[in-house]
Amino acid sequence: METDGGAGNVVRNKKLMLKDYIKGSPKESDLHLTTESIELKVPQGSNAVLVKVLYLSIDPYQYIRSTKIEKPGYFSSYSPGSVMASYGVGRVLESGHSDFQKGDLVWGTTGWEEYSLITEPETLFKIQHSDVPLSYYLGVLGMPGCCVVPHHVMGDHHIN
Repeated sequence: METDGGAGNVVRNKKLMLKDYIKGSPKESDLHLTTESIELKVPQGSNAVLVKVLYLSIDPYQYIRSTKIEKPGYFSSYSPGSVMASYGVGRVLESGHSDFQKGDLVWGTTGWEEYSLITEPETLFKIQHSDVPLSYYLGVLGMPGCCVVPHHVMGDHHIN
């Protein structure tokens, strides 16, 4: 039985997977869109966070990670058959981590899928200010903005 969502329900989860390492320019055939059933539940005893993904970023580094990197350094390759990953914005559906509660808005590393089970919640950040478009957390208020705008430029204008 599949439903429209809610903790413990089983839903269809669309996900974009790397079919094989990209050689040259990316082609549609390098990726595979699949749909699988997923139970909207965090494994018992886990500190994972289950997120309904609302927005995803598409960044240049994802091309690099989609190729076979012979000597991994700063980046490592995605594994063929794995879900693509990037920064995303989502809403917490269930959490085994005390810092995140159902309904919280978060940004951080998610899969390219409708529902993402985050097993490393230290990669998530709670969104405190939802009075701006949530997509801003993939740009100026997210990782790119944090990297580009040094603290001394921000002065007393902190983003909490």
